[in-house]
Amino acid sequence: MTRSISVLGATGSVGASTLDLIRRNRDDWRVVALTAHSNVEDLAKLAREFGADIAVIAQDNLLGALRDALAGSGIEAAAGRAALCEASARPADIVMAAIVGCAGLGPVMAAIEQGTTVALANKEALVSAGEVMTAAVEKHGATLLPVDSEHNAIFQCLQGGKLAEVRTITLTASGGPLRTWTKAQLDEATPAQAIAHPNWDMGAKISVDSATMFNKGLELIEAHHMFPVGLDKIRIVVHPQSVIHSMVEYRDGSTLAQLGPSDMRVPIASCLAYPARMDTPMDPLDLAAIGELTFHAPDEERFPATRLAREASQAGGAAPGTLNAANEVAVAAFLAGNIPFSRIALMVERVLSETELPPAPQTLEEVLRVDEDARRRASAMLETC
Repeated sequence: MTRSISVLGATGSVGASTLDLIRRNRDDWRVVALTAHSNVEDLAKLAREFGADIAVIAQDNLLGALRDALAGSGIEAAAGRAALCEASARPADIVMAAIVGCAGLGPVMAAIEQGTTVALANKEALVSAGEVMTAAVEKHGATLLPVDSEHNAIFQCLQGGKLAEVRTITLTASGGPLRTWTKAQLDEATPAQAIAHPNWDMGAKISVDSATMFNKGLELIEAHHMFPVGLDKIRIVVHPQSVIHSMVEYRDGSTLAQLGPSDMRVPIASCLAYPARMDTPMDPLDLAAIGELTFHAPDEERFPATRLAREASQAGGAAPGTLNAANEVAVAAFLAGNIPFSRIALMVERVLSETELPPAPQTLEEVLRVDEDARRRASAMLETC
């Protein structure tokens, strides 16, 4: 049976992996909508290849270029934030939500409000709007499937189990490319070094988040919303080989772990086929060739991001959204060469400590105001760096 899908963030790494799987199973899928931030050329090529109903570019000023690139194809072209949300709300069996950052909030909520299945690769959505989003999922009868490899691993380990039976959930972290660096070395880390992840092929922002461990901090907050066992039961362990993607320990002492290659097509395939399975081009896991699996506790002196994320999650309300927004500004500044690597976490901590946080946001509009205010404060701090 043919299923319909929309891919938000089609030209990014998760979008590309999703479309690769669809390409390999072309007769099983009909593509409704494809979106991108600014890559008109690739978006148009993908829309033509997959026969999408609509292609949307986020930047309004690129609408003309997109229309020209799609001329004669019969594919609808649109641009801007409202168009992203409209495309996300179009009927589809599943929406792959892979827009990076807080920019994906509106489109994700638009899809949820249609009561569809949302494969969530945008961790910032649950971090910034956890209570608002989970309430919307319940209200509209939507299904939320986790795409992040760690959360997808937890989701798989919970199949057949109950949250009430869970003793602990353990998120694994690779530690990123700088995990063995000293504090002095981290001060001198360049963007090229920070994004050179040893295991995963990801975009620049997510790669830097992995290097700072903010990626794992955001995932901790996300797990807290997606698997509500209590924040005190969610742990982080550094596992450099990235073979075990997460673990769930049950009350009887049994621990279930999900293992797999470091390729996002595995968790994406889990979501696309859910509740069944589908073929992927992955080679079988060869544990003998891997040789050993190692683990150690995070070093929150050199990488304070996980501590900051846990504190923000404990505070709740506007704190997680503030942390996320400040981090996005700081990472962008680092990638632009405006601040050193080690200042990313310091800047986030300063924004949190110096901001009088408003009450917990109750609507998407309030979430976006928290985000905007945190970005403004973080940007102002850059001027004094």
